[in-house]
This record gives sequence, structure tokens and C-alpha cells, in this order.
Amino acid sequence: MTALDTMREFVQSYPDYDILSRLDIDYTDKVPNSGGLFPSGMVEVSRRSDLLGNVTVTNQLNFALYTTLEKWEGSLDNAEWQLGFQQWVQAQSALGLAPTFGDEPRTETITAQNGQLYSADEEGTALYVVQINVTFTKYY
Repeated sequence: MTALDTMREFVQSYPDYDILSRLDIDYTDKVPNSGGLFPSGMVEVSRRSDLLGNVTVTNQLNFALYTTLEKWEGSLDNAEWQLGFQQWVQAQSALGLAPTFGDEPRTETITAQNGQLYSADEEGTALYVVQINVTFTKYY
């Protein structure tokens, strides 16, 4: 399974995910209650090698989760969904229940941060975005 497939499956396991009817990759539109998972690449955070030539690399995978949500009883409900998702990701990571991507699962972290309203329209839908970052270690 690719990192993108793993992250998509993880996002879809959010207990309140059921408000979204679908989760596309690299795409989302104005259809209410849909989303898009946008991978924005991997960053090499650090690299070190030992005397034997073993290399340890710390990487960060970056994603953005865009969700197009209807206004329920107001934008407060949508903001609470975004905050709830961020708190759930933190709990899954802290409890060791989040997926792993590297060679040192105990040190991996997944964060969901900076959830915010991206845009809104007159039809009553709003586009929100949350940044998702995964920090992991690879041994070579």
C-alpha cells in the first residue's frame, strides 16, 4: 500500500468522517460534503551516518485535507468538525494507533494542524483545509 493510500484510509477511519460522501485525491469540487486529500511531497528533515556507513534519515510527509461542507446550523459546526478531526489525529498518534510509514514506529508522529476556513460561497458551502504532517525515520 502506498503512503497516499495509507493516509486516505486513515482519514476515512475518523469516526465523524461519515459527513463526507467521498474523498478524492488531488481534487475536490463544490459538491457539499466531499473532500480531497492533496499530497504535497516529502521533506528530508535530517540525515546522519555512523562509522559503519549506516544512514538514518528523518522525513516528513505533507498532505492537505480539503473538505467542502454545507452550513449545518452555522459555520460553528463545520469549525468544530475540523477541530475534532485535528484532536482525533493527535490522539491516534499519541496512543500509537495511527499508521506508520518508516522503520521506527514508536517515534513516528502524525499531526493535523492549522485547520481553517479557506473560502465560502453564496450557495451555502464552505471549503476548509487542514494540514497533515507525518514525521518518520528510515534506516539505510
